[in-house]
Amino acid sequence: MSALDLESLIRDIPDFPRQGVLFKDITTLLKNPVAFREAIDRLTRPFEGKDVDVVVGMESRGFILAAPLAYNLGAGFVPVRKLGRLPAPAVRVSYDLEYGHNTLELHQDAIEPGQRVLVVDDLLATGGTVLATIKLVEQLGGTVIGLAFLIELLYLNGRQNLVDPPPIVSLIQYDGTDR
Repeated sequence: MSALDLESLIRDIPDFPRQGVLFKDITTLLKNPVAFREAIDRLTRPFEGKDVDVVVGMESRGFILAAPLAYNLGAGFVPVRKLGRLPAPAVRVSYDLEYGHNTLELHQDAIEPGQRVLVVDDLLATGGTVLATIKLVEQLGGTVIGLAFLIELLYLNGRQNLVDPPPIVSLIQYDGTDR
């Protein structure tokens, strides 16, 4: 299955979660078993043999992609959650979104110093969520060795907002002409 085929399975939802935002709904891709498997396999390949210890996925759609990537890579899976959703002591980072403000948390014992971490989410937009996640991983002494996304919104300049980022993989890229 080609990237064009995967892209054709992404549904656009105008004005969600607020007026003027064109939401990229991945549930239409996820429900297709062939497309879901292909997406996971294509996100896994660039990181095979890279000695990934832990795959971190951000709440909530990042969980859907990160857990099977961790399985494929023989790595652990660690969730990054929104404020107040983790039961044990956690580190936290607050940041701005395209349309608001958020705080993310990671259990203090989720990552050991020196572990090699792959960060996975469904979408790279402005880079705020992934930058906050990188900060959480680094607070615990982990090393982010890669970033993987199903979708990248190029017109929001997420890559440019990351300082000296590790290798970035995105399967579907939108340049803004679809808005």
